[in-house]
Amino acid sequence: MPTRRHLLLSAAALGATAAAPAGRSPAPFVRRRGTRFVRAGRPYPVIGANMWYAAWLGAPAPLGNRDRLRRELDRLQALGVDNLRILAGAELSPLRNSVTPAFRSARPPYNRDLLDGLDFAMAEIGRRGMTAVLYLTNFWEWSGGMVTYLSYVNGGRYVNMNDPAHPWPEFPDFASGFYSNPAAVGLYRDYVRALVGRTNRATGRAYRDDPAVFSWQLANEPRPGGSEAVGRAAMPAFQAWVRDTARLIKRLAPDHMVSTGAEGLQSCLGDAACVLEEHGNPEIDYLTAHVWPLNWSWIDAKDLAGTSAAGFDKALAYVAQHEAFARRLGKPLVIEEFGYPRDGGSYDPSASTLWKDRFYRLIYDAVEKSAGSGGPIAGANFWAWGGEGRALHADHAFRRGERAWLGDPPHEPQGWYSVFDTDESTKAVIRGFAAAVRRV
Repeated sequence: MPTRRHLLLSAAALGATAAAPAGRSPAPFVRRRGTRFVRAGRPYPVIGANMWYAAWLGAPAPLGNRDRLRRELDRLQALGVDNLRILAGAELSPLRNSVTPAFRSARPPYNRDLLDGLDFAMAEIGRRGMTAVLYLTNFWEWSGGMVTYLSYVNGGRYVNMNDPAHPWPEFPDFASGFYSNPAAVGLYRDYVRALVGRTNRATGRAYRDDPAVFSWQLANEPRPGGSEAVGRAAMPAFQAWVRDTARLIKRLAPDHMVSTGAEGLQSCLGDAACVLEEHGNPEIDYLTAHVWPLNWSWIDAKDLAGTSAAGFDKALAYVAQHEAFARRLGKPLVIEEFGYPRDGGSYDPSASTLWKDRFYRLIYDAVEKSAGSGGPIAGANFWAWGGEGRALHADHAFRRGERAWLGDPPHEPQGWYSVFDTDESTKAVIRGFAAAVRRV
């Protein structure tokens, strides 16, 4: 838990100018042009990875490990990765499995160490000519998220995910109350204003002027609810939150793109009209979709050989549905999360990745096919880069307060979906996609 010594930065101080020089001239901003992204007039395909923990690694010691962050970025760059999706907002939370420390608590000041960690990470990303998607909160519990914002304003009430006393869909239904709670949304937007208006202390450049920001993202996997009844009732408030927050960010950072962070149909009660309205806002620059065959019970981790064919078919159909939405809206689509288990459902880095590699190729082939035919799929971010991180315990569980960051967030088995620095076959697939999509 952060102490008051670590919570030195007020909302006003977030915008203070740092003394550090800006360094070399910045690269151009990435822009949307029809169903493609461009940078300096040239196509900019998203060859991406998820690395949610970059700000924690970038924090000063003893919290962070900046040498490791540099090594991880160098490894990713060597694979051809040019875009990272990272967490830029986390809420100090009573929820089980939520990450600590966090960027903020119920009110300012915000956590200076983590803000400096984000500054350092963005400086290193920009130095390599890479870009980052910065998501600003979470629908889920592992970084505090919307339920935590509600707990800040409702007298401390919350529901834990996977609590037997509150089975599915009680957690997402509770979280959906965020959108219609002016006090909770107000706290969230205070943080958005502070961060988007911040000046990076490592570069001296305002975030709104930083071309290393690919897009600001409203949240990780926002959805109107879990059950049909609650989700339908919350839909107007959800859509208003998307629209109004996107407009706010565009006013604050007009040179940057804005995205939702949504899963697609899976986060919209399976309703195409919801997806189209959510991404049809003029302030939303591109569509996002996530593809999780195991999480959505399309495959059996213990029988990948017997279930992957059907799972692959469902994944391709899901991608095709969202490609059609993107064509209809005339905007790019990024498959910004996709993951697959290691063979046998193992979490150990020594386990083989035959089926995982095949799934990565499946998604990458869909991106290449769309790009090659003038379609709207503009890139993909695998989930997630674990690099040299390793689980600390034989049960692969994360203990609160630990700092052996992997691609798997604290609520998940450590090693479940991570790509490790030793995963040579998976890295070869990523490297091959990077080369192929740049040729396209």
